[in-house]
Amino acid sequence: MHFRAWDGVPPAGVDECGLPAPGAGPAVVPDVVLVPCVAFTRSGYRLGYGGGFFDRWLAQHPGVTAVGIAWSRAEVDETRFAPQAHDQPLALMLTERGVAL
Repeated sequence: MHFRAWDGVPPAGVDECGLPAPGAGPAVVPDVVLVPCVAFTRSGYRLGYGGGFFDRWLAQHPGVTAVGIAWSRAEVDETRFAPQAHDQPLALMLTERGVAL
């Protein structure tokens, strides 16, 4: 996963998934990232979409604030979700009802 500064110009390139993407430019490490969640717990752990991209990236960038985005109904009980060693907790969780963590 890579982040690049955006200059406001529509992306000229396309990434490996066929999505518009900047072709070049300096890589940046953002202060805050929004992380999509399929499910989450009150302790800040999340279930993502299966690639592990955010967990690996967050492990390499411990100073970045990770904010999860999910529907409130995606909250699961701590007893139903056991984080694995590679899972990175979120600093904050936002739902349509507000801040959940």
